[in-house]
Amino acid sequence: TVDLVGGIHKTISSLLLDCWRDEVNQEINRINQVLPNTSADEKAGEIQQWIQNVLRRTTHFKNEHRSLLNEATTILELAIWKAKLDE
Repeated sequence: TVDLVGGIHKTISSLLLDCWRDEVNQEINRINQVLPNTSADEKAGEIQQWIQNVLRRTTHFKNEHRSLLNEATTILELAIWKAKLDE
């Protein structure tokens, strides 16, 4: 069984959408389904590929999260600006 340590769980829990969190958690849990059926010679490669997949998905969702926050910030700034004009 592979157990993750560090800040990855905090990162995942901070993702904006449930479907993003679910997808990353499914990828994390996938390794524990794959390893028991993987030969000893292939385990290192399988773990390496799994780590790359987890990092790629996490990075993708963090970038999407940042993009949505930037968009929301812009909308909020425009709303504040409009409200000041209407005063």
